[in-house]
Amino acid sequence: MLSVLSYGRLVARAVIGGLSQTDSRDYSLVTASCGFGKDFRKGILKKRMCYGDDACFIARHRSADVLGVADGVGGWRDYGVDPSQFSGTLMKTCERLVKEGRFVPSNPVGVLTTSYYELLQNKVPLLGSSTACIVVLDRQSHRLHTANLGDSGFLVVRGGEVVHRSDEQQHYFNTPFQLSIAPPGAEGAVLSDSPDAADSSAFDVQLGDIILTATDGLFDNMPDYMILQELKKLKNTNYESIQQTARSIAQQAHVLAYDPNYMSPFAQFACYNGLNVRGGKPDDITVLLSIVAEYTD
Repeated sequence: MLSVLSYGRLVARAVIGGLSQTDSRDYSLVTASCGFGKDFRKGILKKRMCYGDDACFIARHRSADVLGVADGVGGWRDYGVDPSQFSGTLMKTCERLVKEGRFVPSNPVGVLTTSYYELLQNKVPLLGSSTACIVVLDRQSHRLHTANLGDSGFLVVRGGEVVHRSDEQQHYFNTPFQLSIAPPGAEGAVLSDSPDAADSSAFDVQLGDIILTATDGLFDNMPDYMILQELKKLKNTNYESIQQTARSIAQQAHVLAYDPNYMSPFAQFACYNGLNVRGGKPDDITVLLSIVAEYTD
C-alpha cells in the first residue's frame, strides 16, 4: 500500500508531467487567397481583396490572426447598385477594427456587429446585402473562434479529414441569411438579418491544421472529397505552397462552375428541393487557405 507521502509525490509528478506537455508556444495562421469573379475568366482582383462581388480580408493583431469573407448579393445590380460595394466595405471595416485592436478574439460576432453598425451610421449612402464569415485564431489559447452568417463558411482539416466545419444558414433554398442596408422607407421589404443571428463556434486547433474559408462559389461547386484531394497536394507550410494550392482549388471550382454536365453540390441541393437542375453554379469564388503554424514575429 502506498503511503500518503508517496501518493502525493506521484500526483505531483503527474501534474508536472501534464504541464510540461502543454504547448506554450503562440500559434499563427499562414494564409493565402485566390478567387475568380464570375464575369471574368481570369483570377484577377477586381479591386483590393475583391473577386467579383465577393470580398475578403486578412488581418493580424498582437493577440490574434483574423480573416473573413463576404459574398455580395448580386440581385442589387437590378436596382443600379454595385453589390461589391457593400461586401467590400464590410470587410474593409472589419479589417480596420482588427488592426486597431477594437475586438475580442473570443467574440468574432462582435467584429461583425461593430462593422455592420458603422456601415448603418455611415454618412455616405451605402446600399446592399452580403453574407459574412469571420475566423479568429487566438494565438495563446490555440483556439479558433468563428462567426458565420449565411452560406459562406469554413472547414478545418486535420490528417486529411474534415474535423470541423461551419453550418450553412438559409431562410429557404438559395436565400441565405444576410446583412443588409435598404433604401429609406424600404427596410421592411428587404431581407435583413441581425449579426447576432450568426452561427458561432469555438474549436481547439493544432499545428499543421488546415483552415479553408470561402464563399459559396466554392462549396456550391466542389464537394468535400474534391477539396480534400487538392489539399493533399499541400506538402509545405510556406506561403508560396499555400498560395499555389489555394489557386488550384479556386481554379477547379471555377472550371466546374461552367460545366453543364456536372452534378454540382448546388444542383444536388436544388433537386432535393424539387427543382430540375444540372451543372455547376456560375458564381464569384473566393478562397482563403490557412495553415496553423508556430508564431514568429
